[in-house]
Amino acid sequence: MADSKHTNFKHIETKTIHAGKIRDEQFGALSTPIYQTSTFTFENVQQGANRFMGEEAGYIYGRLGNPTVRELEQRMAALESTEDAAAFGSGMGAVSATLLANLKNGDHLVASSALYGCSFSLINHIFADYGIEATFVDMTDEKAVRNAIKPNSKAIFFETPINPNLVVIDLQMVADIAKEHNLVSICDNTFMSPALQNPAEFGIDLIVHSATKYLNGHGDVIAGITCGSAEQIENIKLTTLKDMGAVMSPNDAWLIIRGLKTLSVRIERHCKNAQTVAEFLQAHPRIKKVDYPGLPSHQGYPLVGKQMKAAGGILAFEIKGNFDDAVYFMNSLKMCSIAVSLGDAESLIQHPASMTHSPYTEEELKAAGISQTLIRLSVGLEHVDDIIGDLSQALDKMNARIKQVG
Repeated sequence: MADSKHTNFKHIETKTIHAGKIRDEQFGALSTPIYQTSTFTFENVQQGANRFMGEEAGYIYGRLGNPTVRELEQRMAALESTEDAAAFGSGMGAVSATLLANLKNGDHLVASSALYGCSFSLINHIFADYGIEATFVDMTDEKAVRNAIKPNSKAIFFETPINPNLVVIDLQMVADIAKEHNLVSICDNTFMSPALQNPAEFGIDLIVHSATKYLNGHGDVIAGITCGSAEQIENIKLTTLKDMGAVMSPNDAWLIIRGLKTLSVRIERHCKNAQTVAEFLQAHPRIKKVDYPGLPSHQGYPLVGKQMKAAGGILAFEIKGNFDDAVYFMNSLKMCSIAVSLGDAESLIQHPASMTHSPYTEEELKAAGISQTLIRLSVGLEHVDDIIGDLSQALDKMNARIKQVG
């Protein structure tokens, strides 16, 4: 297999199928071959030495590179409009390796006030033990972001939309501030995927994905991706990926490559369903608030069409009730699965405060805007009437219980 050229396809529907594909010169296989091998042979000792010295291109050992994994990296670089990409064994593998490649003891990180629970725990707890300081800030407030920067600040890390309450952050604003202060800007683009948002086009340096989610789309892989410049990705690969070892298996890479081929059509259905479900919930008398960028009432609505092609397939909502009512509602669902992932064909629902964001203290949850009645829904590919029907019957049961207990 030889490295492909990043053909400049214009449309995402074509890119997801063809961009970054490596041609199988040996047999002409249409589907990407799975190179299920832990190591690679050398023709002679000198060739092995040359490859280890970086004087000759070629594969050495599975932890240092694999042809199937390489194709996925090239495909993701093409989709995110970056020069290169690195694949990891999990989304958190990507987050931790990317941050640690750009931070050391004594450095300072600016991060958004709400993040995925494990990202928050990594930064707020583990990094603190190793002398990396962090300030969590409301990144919708440009002044607050600027005020959070210190002389030892080295990077800005954020999600947009934010997990779980869908707060949208202005990519251009963050990129401009980062460049002004010579900081590395890192965006977790998992909720949008490259089908809906390309942070690099706004000047963001590194883009992180949990490939477990929309990129794969079928709930059968744990994986991560980081996209960026060739220099940045080489630095990550030669340090925190190589030496910490959170590598992706070739079989998982193949599953994600397969998933990418249908990314654009899946995302289109996810978005259409999510918009309809959000409008249903917003009109329901038992719903206090709906967080979805596709609603005019949402803080991020003005950025839909500007930095996001659509509002995505994730929404969050708060019920009119208490924690027990929220639990009763979720336990009454029949079709929507209670699970903490997202981006699958199935609709998945979860309770952030007790599940994905459980590493937060009560005070930290409050600061991040995550209440005990907030519920996150990853809207699936089922018929939207069936999704709404399931939510409706569960809300009816919850309402009847509330009336019964007074």
